Amino acid sequence: MSAPISIVIPTLDSARTLPATLLSLMEGLDAGLICEVVVSDGGSKDATQSIAEAWGAEVVEGPSSRGGQLRRGVALSRGIWVLILHSDTVLQAGWALEVQQRMDRGPQCFSLAFNASGIAARLVAAWANLRTDLLCLPYGDQGLLLRRIDYDEAGGYPDQPLMEDVALVWALTPRVRRMQSHAFTSAAKYQQQGWMRRGGRNLILLARYLAGVKSEDLARAYLPSDPPN
Repeated sequence: MSAPISIVIPTLDSARTLPATLLSLMEGLDAGLICEVVVSDGGSKDATQSIAEAWGAEVVEGPSSRGGQLRRGVALSRGIWVLILHSDTVLQAGWALEVQQRMDRGPQCFSLAFNASGIAARLVAAWANLRTDLLCLPYGDQGLLLRRIDYDEAGGYPDQPLMEDVALVWALTPRVRRMQSHAFTSAAKYQQQGWMRRGGRNLILLARYLAGVKSEDLARAYLPSDPPN
């Protein structure tokens, strides 16, 4: 039986963080879970693409829009499962075993944690995990593991610059459940902008999106100083 999971990673000038993300996937390769890694690049000017190729990933390039990048990456994949990861996310040691044990339970995500200490980091992560449990609404930085057939039936990622993860998760049946293994994501943006300010901003964006504001309108205010990956 061939390995079931394709890893899809959207990137944009991710040379600094991508190696750690790829390194954390090695136990999945050793366990026979991963059949390929697809890096969907948005036109990086740094060494992102050469790093991905050196690690054996297949690289596809196109316009910088996270929804579009993910759509292209998944379209290129061939696994019966897809695991979406951001390029600044590192999976906790032991993740492969839990994935093996839960693949019969439908779409899954990881528990969020930050590569930072302090009460603010713990509170923001706790809120994200509570939101996942209560609303079945994880964000992309928690990773998303789902069968390709479920992805296709949900319509896949929309080609939009923001909230592409919310759009897909909302369309999935069955709903996404949270694993105990952690996805450690970069705290850089929270540390630069302030934990409560950044967290509040994200909550407002989510509320506006769910109220019907177009992703493109939100992105005009959100993305200029905030690269998508």
